[in-house]
Amino acid sequence: MTDRAFTVVRAGALTTVQDRGRSGHAHLGVPRSGALDPYAAALANRLVGNDEGAAVLETTLTGCALRPWCGVTVAVGGAPCPVTVDGRPVAWGAAVRVAAGAVLEVGAAVRGVRSYVAFAGGVAAEPVLGSRSTDLLSGLGPAPLADGMTLPLGAPPEDAAHYEGAPWRGVPEEVVLGVRFGPRDDWFTGGALRTLTTCPYRVSAASNRVGLRTEGPPLERARSGELPSEGMVLGAVQVPPDGRPVVFLADHPTTGGYPVVAVVREADLVAAAQAVPGARVRFVRVR
Repeated sequence: MTDRAFTVVRAGALTTVQDRGRSGHAHLGVPRSGALDPYAAALANRLVGNDEGAAVLETTLTGCALRPWCGVTVAVGGAPCPVTVDGRPVAWGAAVRVAAGAVLEVGAAVRGVRSYVAFAGGVAAEPVLGSRSTDLLSGLGPAPLADGMTLPLGAPPEDAAHYEGAPWRGVPEEVVLGVRFGPRDDWFTGGALRTLTTCPYRVSAASNRVGLRTEGPPLERARSGELPSEGMVLGAVQVPPDGRPVVFLADHPTTGGYPVVAVVREADLVAAAQAVPGARVRFVRVR
């Protein structure tokens, strides 16, 4: 067996394998998946010389600990966190060499939610429909990491460009999501639309990779009843019976029966990916 692999010492609250996702399969009922903060995942890959779409690990809040079987270059980015190798502090947001058998500890996020661990060569889990991403909704892709699990690594890139001094984005204390109304905004009163774009919401602790759930004033319906199931897109703001908006993220279902009052600009979803429970959320109408 090749020594290009690592063992999970501590899986953390939720650590998954992610790449750019498996877009183009919604007609089969398969979500896109992929890194919730694609900018951070791509930048971590660039730091270790990978293609930006190589598979990385996405941690959630509490980080993880890993023991590579071989010497490997690693970069940890995304949500800022302490990083150690065999207990010794090393740089966050930069390429670090980890010796064979040493323990890389990715600590709890200091700000934000999701940190990304890129290995030179990428995580070489078996691809499904062209992607190595874990899909929590459908179960496609590798299972979420568990203590004792072993995952393979790809061959390190040859003569690849490595980046230093990477321009990491900060994690905002307030999440501002630009939205365009529709397609079912006519299912809500004018007052509800004003509420959505003028009243603050908070990120619910029930949020996950499927959707960012909110706490705040409910949106009043202008119509009763329910819709037949229809297609759902990334960033759709769906409103369940309790009236609190849910922003669909990468593992969202491809169809749904609750009305979608608006859709968030895809560029703003990075902020949603790093929004901690209790963080303030504002929806702002854009044209």
